[in-house]
Amino acid sequence: MSTLLTGKTALITGGGTGIGREIALQFAQAGARIALTYRSHEPDPETVQTLTDSSGHPPVLICLDATSEAEVRDALATIGDDLGVLDILVNNVGGLVQRAGIADLDLKLWHKILAVNLDSMLLTTQHALPLMTRGAGRIINVASLAGRTGGHPGALAYATAKAAVFGFTRSLATELAPRAITVNALAPGFIEATPFHDTFTTAESKRATITTIPAGRAGTPDDVAGPALWLASEHSSFVTGTVVDINGGQHFA
Repeated sequence: MSTLLTGKTALITGGGTGIGREIALQFAQAGARIALTYRSHEPDPETVQTLTDSSGHPPVLICLDATSEAEVRDALATIGDDLGVLDILVNNVGGLVQRAGIADLDLKLWHKILAVNLDSMLLTTQHALPLMTRGAGRIINVASLAGRTGGHPGALAYATAKAAVFGFTRSLATELAPRAITVNALAPGFIEATPFHDTFTTAESKRATITTIPAGRAGTPDDVAGPALWLASEHSSFVTGTVVDINGGQHFA
């Protein structure tokens, strides 16, 4: 078992399934106390037990609409009461919501997709920062390869939001560097075993996408959690404003 995060506290938003779940599990195995939020994917009992056994503490679990400032404020107050301070924030909440090209993308859907992917990140970060008082803080924002390439058809709003995550990350990295808080982003490519692709990607599209990946396979949530663990650790203290592309060689920034 790793001791990279012993004594640290971490919040992973959208941590009940997929990439967020795997990040939470690896952080707990590395010694961190875990808080996680979820909305539609409540963590299963096995996940909760594994987090408890790995970290020695039951996780703080909060059902949350991360686009609601009132709910985010209350959630972070609860996390502060339970954990005292926060060392690591992983902004993992996000999603495609619905495929729509320019002709079908009305303003209501556009705003909803931007809110899920950007408002959630802004609100959580704003309300988490007052808890990041020990120095050597880490913020990790989950973006997407779609922010580089534009994504598959119907991902216009989603790709726009994920591209904006890169700018958010770099600007915030500059702002928080004097506080010894690093801010970096992960840009996963095609990662199987996630609600995103289970919902929005057909089996035929999955097979076709894998043929474009030089590594010859789809990624897994574990492929994303490993880099997240490194960015959360002391080994990345001089790395900030960086986007880590995780796509098996499918795209080079």
